[in-house]
Amino acid sequence: MDPVRIGILGLGTVGGGTVSLLRRNAESLQRRLGRPLKVSRVAVNDPNKPRSVELEGIDVTTDAEAVCTDPEVDIVVELVGGVDNAEPLVRKALNSGKPVVTANKALLAERGNELFRYAGEQGVDLAFEAAVAGGIPIIKALREGLAGNRIQSVHAIANGTANYILSRMRTEAMAFDDALTEAQELGYAELDPTFDVDGIDAAHKLALIAAVAFGAPINYEALTIEGIRPITAEDIAFADEMGYRIKLLAITKHGPDGGIELRVQPALVRTDTMLASVEGVFNAVQVIGDAVGPTLYYGPGAGADPTASAVVGDLVDVARTLGAPPQYRVPYLGFHAEGMQEPRWAPIEEVETEYYLRLQAQDQPGVLAQVTRILAEEGISIEAMRQKEPRPEASDVPVVLLTHTTRERAMRRALDAIDRLDVINGPSQMIRLEEVEE
Repeated sequence: MDPVRIGILGLGTVGGGTVSLLRRNAESLQRRLGRPLKVSRVAVNDPNKPRSVELEGIDVTTDAEAVCTDPEVDIVVELVGGVDNAEPLVRKALNSGKPVVTANKALLAERGNELFRYAGEQGVDLAFEAAVAGGIPIIKALREGLAGNRIQSVHAIANGTANYILSRMRTEAMAFDDALTEAQELGYAELDPTFDVDGIDAAHKLALIAAVAFGAPINYEALTIEGIRPITAEDIAFADEMGYRIKLLAITKHGPDGGIELRVQPALVRTDTMLASVEGVFNAVQVIGDAVGPTLYYGPGAGADPTASAVVGDLVDVARTLGAPPQYRVPYLGFHAEGMQEPRWAPIEEVETEYYLRLQAQDQPGVLAQVTRILAEEGISIEAMRQKEPRPEASDVPVVLLTHTTRERAMRRALDAIDRLDVINGPSQMIRLEEVEE
């Protein structure tokens, strides 16, 4: 049979990995699909740049738009990244009646609703498994494997760079800046690590996960996002003493007041949970469904081959349904357009959880009485408290508290009042505890 002809926009790490994987597994892929998958054109900025992948037999061009409109291309793979530069190319391919496979999480998190709507109007697919958690097929699991469930919660370690930094801070007692520098030297972190360490990358992924999990329009603006810059090696050591690990978690779940929580934040998780054991650059996603209970998906969240694995998986899915009427295809957000419903997204003030507090208190009598009085006024009870030894030549001492479950609104009011005390050298540290069902 005639091959399915593929045009790739961008030949960086993932693009090169995709070309290599398609060649390496060509025979197996043809057996799965019943026809070959062939890269016919690629668009790059510099055709003379040395590549790690052989491009013999592939037309190389600098005209990405020409690839999008080429009648000899059946599926377009968008791997250029960014938002403003990628969106016109995706639209042009869709307008030309070509399905698009993309790894562009930022594009879909910010403009995905319009692009999915436009793809539906053109009667073609927009597939994005590679945009979320690299080689972990979490979108397909949520969309198809768990379709019989009402999803209750998703907890994800969705950024390998942040997880690597936190892992090194724990195992080597490294400061954040030192762990970040090491991650950059090893190629795990960009020169500008903002997207990774400030939680933005994980938030883009969570916006897509939540849409598929709950049949909701993508709503990046509803997210509460906190990164890991404020986390210290001291916090990690204190948490470890109490039986917890600190992870940057992407969380979406039903809140206590009926809204859906949507937040990326550092969180303490018990050391005996599966998420706590995820170290280094690996990712993991735990999904709880009402029928199946807890399920865990673990693997590499980035890199050439893992992400290419997701791209090629989407290519196989899309190629299988080329020319099929849209009503016979699996919707890429898991729900038909008329079945999508905007939920009430729960504000962060409604979150109910336990909290870790680290206060820098003056080493004098009566300090803890003042702190506990403020907590009591907000209805917050203490589960555990530890006062550490004063640092040499320091006038204050770290006091670590774990609270019972309380509401974020009350905790923020209490912490604000505590930090105004003359005997507290603020700002104090607050990290949420996240109970993850096993």
